[in-house]
Amino acid sequence: MLKTRLVNAVFILAIIFGLGLMFLFIFPFLSRLRPAPRIASTPSVLQRVQGLSELITVKYVLEKVVIFEDPRWYPGGDSRVLMVVHGNVLAGVNLKELREGDIRVEGDRVFINLPPARAPIDLTYIDDKHTQVVERSTGILRSFDKDMEQNARKQAILDLNLAARESGILNDAAFRARQELTNLLSPLGFKVEINSR
Repeated sequence: MLKTRLVNAVFILAIIFGLGLMFLFIFPFLSRLRPAPRIASTPSVLQRVQGLSELITVKYVLEKVVIFEDPRWYPGGDSRVLMVVHGNVLAGVNLKELREGDIRVEGDRVFINLPPARAPIDLTYIDDKHTQVVERSTGILRSFDKDMEQNARKQAILDLNLAARESGILNDAAFRARQELTNLLSPLGFKVEINSR
């Protein structure tokens, strides 16, 4: 009887030891053997080629915390996303807006009237590599809202563009445009005078 119990105890310990070895060595090895994710992709189709005449002269890099909430009338029903957004706002001068008479050459002097600097919303973008979602919660009795993060990003783009404008990006862009054009034309022997419209 004692011998049978001893054999059973040894047998149970051997099973526990074997399972421990399996969890320590075999499962981690098998988890590395899982197949890589598959990516199905179609060929890229060129839709349009568009010429640009933007002289981009400055980029502001900004960070912002965005909290996007979708409240409900009952307690615990609010859904929300909290993100730390890292974004870039580009500004410059659109040379396509130059009018006749904006560039005059008199001997070795060049006079240029530049159009006003712009920071269009389509030149504001979020750097996904440095942006992170800190918190995402779905309220009670609510389904997951897949568009919440996208809506938070859209709001962040508007806020970043506004913050850059309030920080003086348009003045910086105009100043740097004048500086770049002066640096371009001066080595050619011209005395350059540039004003912003």
